Amino acid sequence: MAVHIIRLGTPRLPGEGLRIGTVRRPPRGVRREDYARLDYYDVWYPNLAPTADLMKEAQQAIREDDEAAWRRFVRGFTAQMAQPDASHTLDLLAALSHRTDLAVGCYCENEARCHRSVLRELLQKRGAEVR
Repeated sequence: MAVHIIRLGTPRLPGEGLRIGTVRRPPRGVRREDYARLDYYDVWYPNLAPTADLMKEAQQAIREDDEAAWRRFVRGFTAQMAQPDASHTLDLLAALSHRTDLAVGCYCENEARCHRSVLRELLQKRGAEVR
């Protein structure tokens, strides 16, 4: 049992469990009833997505390949995830990872330059079983 960190829209892994979309917006051009069937997510949970302003920072850092800007984004997103609601959610996911399989994901192609890399680290710090 574990929490899997995945890219939304990719084929599901065996035993992946419930897929949670930690994105600000649903996939464009996809009907709501097709989200799960097309391997996006079973549950949309934007509470673990970066704010719109932080997303702009991240996208600019990626476009410009700016390591300092990326580190600023990571600090900002980490601070956002330290807020009570997000922090409690991360604690819940970490605890659930020891009892059931679930997946947390985003659309980004490169996990190293995606907020899900930060979620991976934050979940691991909370003792989550992460794959």
